[in-house]
Amino acid sequence: MIKIHSERSTPLLEVHDLSIAFDTRHGLLSAVDSISFSLVSGEILGVVGESGAGKSLTGSAIIGLIEPPGRIVGGQILFEGNRIDNLVREQMRRIRGKKIGSIFQDPLTSLNPLYTIGRQLTETIQTHLNLDRAQARSNAIELLADVGIPAPDKRIDHYPHQFSGGMRQRVVIALALCANPKLVIADEPTTALDVSIQSQIIALLKKLCRVHGTAVILITHDMGVIAETVDRVAVMYSGRFAEIGPVHQVVKEPRHPYTRGLMGSIPVVGADVPYLTQIEGAMPRLSDIPPGCAFHPRCPEAMPRCSSVRPEPRHIFGCDVACLLYEGGYE
Repeated sequence: MIKIHSERSTPLLEVHDLSIAFDTRHGLLSAVDSISFSLVSGEILGVVGESGAGKSLTGSAIIGLIEPPGRIVGGQILFEGNRIDNLVREQMRRIRGKKIGSIFQDPLTSLNPLYTIGRQLTETIQTHLNLDRAQARSNAIELLADVGIPAPDKRIDHYPHQFSGGMRQRVVIALALCANPKLVIADEPTTALDVSIQSQIIALLKKLCRVHGTAVILITHDMGVIAETVDRVAVMYSGRFAEIGPVHQVVKEPRHPYTRGLMGSIPVVGADVPYLTQIEGAMPRLSDIPPGCAFHPRCPEAMPRCSSVRPEPRHIFGCDVACLLYEGGYE
């Protein structure tokens, strides 16, 4: 079990030994395997890894949006000290949106094309806050201004198709913030956007944490976005955390061979390197996760024991690393 520690305050979110699996005719397929972490107010935690690593499933579990045949099969999720993974749908709905907001990759899946932006914002605000329609509309205009929508008093009556991709994503962020949530799950919020819009969205997320003290879980496969945005980073592989630590430490001195491969694949301006690092092979399917360390078939530093012994995390040079290379501790 790997834990993300923070000494700033009492954790806002605590995840203990979370496991998620899918029911199939051949039995349970494990997708997330006993992960643990915590998050405090105002902190940005990045979760990075390849497609299929379990990043989005982890975020979906926190906001109670795992659909059958997927289900939580072990562990607990605590928010503000109260367990939320065992709540019924209606109880979770009252928390989702009001206390926990969500931002998804494609804004068109979060916005109803038949309703104006204003209607969607005001209805969401009125669902979670005790405001009349005029007050909710005023709040909605302020939110649109906060996320950088020009002429918000006019654009509020426009439909989603009248906004660009970057502007739609800003509207989705406004929707996520309209009830002043304490935690925001941002699942690939910049992937479909061009680089300049990416930078603006990242700046918005950082401002959100700085000004409102909101905690953010940023789920992405882009290490470049992680490096300039988050306080801590968790590198995920085949449903487990390979390495967790302060972002500057993980980026500059990655310890796990998988993390080193990810970092080596990022182009560095001005760096005199003949070629970028390539991680051979592909992440295994859920039905074909090997025993021992799941990364060992692709690992350039794999030892014979890696194929049979599952590595447990060890605290190495300020990070928690699950790798047999550090079995002796090194610290």
